[in-house]
Amino acid sequence: MTPTSAYAAVMLAAGIGIPVLAALNAQLGQRLGSPFAAGVILFVVALCAGIVVLFLTGPAPILKAPQAPRHLFLAGLLVAFYILSITFVAPRFGVGNAVFFVLLGQLISAAAIDHFGLFGAQLSPLSLARAGGIALMAAGVWLTQQV
Repeated sequence: MTPTSAYAAVMLAAGIGIPVLAALNAQLGQRLGSPFAAGVILFVVALCAGIVVLFLTGPAPILKAPQAPRHLFLAGLLVAFYILSITFVAPRFGVGNAVFFVLLGQLISAAAIDHFGLFGAQLSPLSLARAGGIALMAAGVWLTQQV
């Protein structure tokens, strides 16, 4: 397996996990009567898993965190926003609907980040084909809302 296909496989698995995460955490939030309590539990489990992986791979890199630019830590707020919002919205809007809109937002954001090379990303100008793909995705999201 080439590195490119390995990366693709890992990201495909991560993509498969997003709706599963949404469904599981939404159900936990409903059973607990609080999507925010479910979010906290998810973060605790994720933190424990992250700590295990960090120690298995060598914890030394975490010592560099104080030297990192502060704005990079805002990614944690984005994760919290995603988890809390999907846990709250999915039971009310449907897991599929919620994830479709998340995916549409990801495509738009990724295209902008790549087009402008934001946050140190590799510059990849928005092509007509890529814009067309995003438009097709938007049409797909619209179609899912018509049923």
